[in-house]
Amino acid sequence: MARIDFYVLERADERARHTLACRLAEKAYRLKNTVYIHTKNRDDAVQLDALLWTFRDGSFVPHGISGSSDESEVSPVMIGCEKEGIESRDLLINLDDEIPPFAESFPRVAELVTSDENCRLLSRRRFAEYRDKGHSIQTHKL
Repeated sequence: MARIDFYVLERADERARHTLACRLAEKAYRLKNTVYIHTKNRDDAVQLDALLWTFRDGSFVPHGISGSSDESEVSPVMIGCEKEGIESRDLLINLDDEIPPFAESFPRVAELVTSDENCRLLSRRRFAEYRDKGHSIQTHKL
């Protein structure tokens, strides 16, 4: 069973959620872990790709977008929105409203939740689904 961490932000905006994803990806990379960041759609993946270069002065997180033809698939951090064909890595950061079908293959999953009411409602559903499957769940209020 995977370890699931819910990170609950006080802020309601999606930018704060994406910035937290960058911080978690950077920390995981520094610990020599591989990461897959799952986004809702391709536009979010492109925005997150740009944010990973600028979210903090002096940060360096080697990453790529899944499905690109630039051979970045070997990057320690990958970003994508595909629902299948994703190889397991050390950490899945989920920014989608649903649990991706491949989540079971990851040993750790980070679910990022804003204070937006809809985001919280959807995260409660994911929490219940993880709990019902017997995963170990931790909640962190930020």
